[in-house]
Amino acid sequence: MSGTPEGTGPARAAVPGRTRPRITKRQGCSPAELRDHRAAFNAAHLPMAVVDRNGLVVSANTAFATLCGTDPSGLPAAEFTDLASDRRTWQAYRDVLSGRRSRFRCTRQLKHPDGRTLWAEITITPLPDDRTAGPRVLLSVVDVSDRRELRARLRHLEMHDAVTRLPNRTLFFERLTAALDSSAYGQGSTGRIGLCYLDLDGFKAVNDTLGHRVGDRLLAAVAGRLTECADGDGLSRGGGHLVARLGGDEFAVLVEDSTGTEQLADLARTVLAALQRPFDLDGQRLSVSASIGVVERAVAGTTATRLMQAADTTLYWAKEDGKARWTLFDPERNAHRMTRQALSSTLRPAVERGEFAVEYQPLVGLADGVTRGVEALVRWHHPQFGTLAPNRFISIAEEDGSIVQLGRWVLRTACRQAAQWLRDHPGSRPVFVSVNVAVRQVWDSDLVTDVAEILAETGLPPHLLQLELTESAVMGSAGRPLQALQALSDMGVRIAIDDFGTGYSNLAYLSRLPVSALKLDGAFVRGFQDEAHPNPADETIVEALVQLAHRLGLTVTAECVETSGQAARLRRIGCDTGQGWLYSRAVPPDRIAELIGLTALPA
Repeated sequence: MSGTPEGTGPARAAVPGRTRPRITKRQGCSPAELRDHRAAFNAAHLPMAVVDRNGLVVSANTAFATLCGTDPSGLPAAEFTDLASDRRTWQAYRDVLSGRRSRFRCTRQLKHPDGRTLWAEITITPLPDDRTAGPRVLLSVVDVSDRRELRARLRHLEMHDAVTRLPNRTLFFERLTAALDSSAYGQGSTGRIGLCYLDLDGFKAVNDTLGHRVGDRLLAAVAGRLTECADGDGLSRGGGHLVARLGGDEFAVLVEDSTGTEQLADLARTVLAALQRPFDLDGQRLSVSASIGVVERAVAGTTATRLMQAADTTLYWAKEDGKARWTLFDPERNAHRMTRQALSSTLRPAVERGEFAVEYQPLVGLADGVTRGVEALVRWHHPQFGTLAPNRFISIAEEDGSIVQLGRWVLRTACRQAAQWLRDHPGSRPVFVSVNVAVRQVWDSDLVTDVAEILAETGLPPHLLQLELTESAVMGSAGRPLQALQALSDMGVRIAIDDFGTGYSNLAYLSRLPVSALKLDGAFVRGFQDEAHPNPADETIVEALVQLAHRLGLTVTAECVETSGQAARLRRIGCDTGQGWLYSRAVPPDRIAELIGLTALPA
């Protein structure tokens, strides 16, 4: 059987009966081999030198001598290789010389005798001990300038946008993170940072109608103008403001060592004006605008995430406020937005957790002071923000659709309470309960079925339920909303128009809709507050509205009645009922029970 001869193939387990060949350790090289090694050392293109334990060059090849520009023999090797330029490198080098470290490699920028600069990779490796010469190391130098230049070129491509040649998102965040390192701010620094975050208004339309090539040329032209604005705003500690393209039509101008909001505001105004000038793209004239979010704050305590969140929010405000403008970050407005988001995320489960309660405000007859009805007003007992009035959360509920669930709960609670009052006060005049209904409840739920089921469940007579809809929701109603209102009216439920006089005011619809009551907006009543100098016009308008309503068979309730003088003037005009703090704030159900059948005092 053939096989690999012993000693020439892979290592194998010892076989009984077989002896391994003896390997003798060579004690050194022959004179001929030494001559060959020295010849190879001298002829090598790689600069090399043998260095003793003191760091002095024992011998160097021609390439190393050329690099040094002189014969380095007997001189410190570190003098030619910049190894003493920093403490860490110097210590590592000394550790190799003394035998405490086996190998060391570093990169250094060296000056060639011909004047050019090169990047060199320097390696120090111990040589076998020479009993006569003592411990020595081999120092070799590799020119890595081309490799380093290629790496730098690749990094530049990686960190810059191909269309605009501006720094891209990656480089922007690198620079931003470095700028937010407060330890890097020395004496004379402001310790502040600013950011203008912008995008172009309607850029998508340019791409869609004129094509991406024109869109790219526009982006490049915008980048040029932004750079001009940044360069004209002075220098920062980094040598200038950083202008970057963050993606799409979004750009950022980073201002290090900001001097305050005025500097950022001036820069934003300059950028806005520059971008509003028409662009001439190879004979094609384009006009664009931009929305800019401006943030300026102290570096201490700020992170890149927080700064960008603030900038993004502020840019959204600029868009929301009408575009083609700049907006400064407002902590109070942001706090309101954050609160709104927090409410939105917890509103729907809050109904299930029982965090809502209904309070009631009396509607009092102006002629006799008797409580005729009550308006149900929902309150949110929020575990974090305390008790919230409807104006804090109803619009949120309408936006996310939870108004349907919440509205159904309020309607059921109010009807159940009104039925309880009816049972508890059989000898008193019954009071109706008025419940607000959002437009979305009419569209997104079967309101007629809900009302019918709740009335049957609670035992409340239909004529003791009044549903309030805003004027803007009722006026112009057609189709499903109108059918729902008519069905509710046919059922016996009262329909009232809330905040009358502030919406469309298309009075012709009053004769066509199944409406039984108008609630005058508080703005009309507030005009009666100056009792010493009454405005005749206010009284004339309210009197005309009351007379019109009466001729159409409608009753009129005045909201926001706060003084006895207002009540007297409204009574004289002929208004039917009043609602406001003069009579009572919204109170829990047990307080309303005290008013059932009793005469109020303010007349």
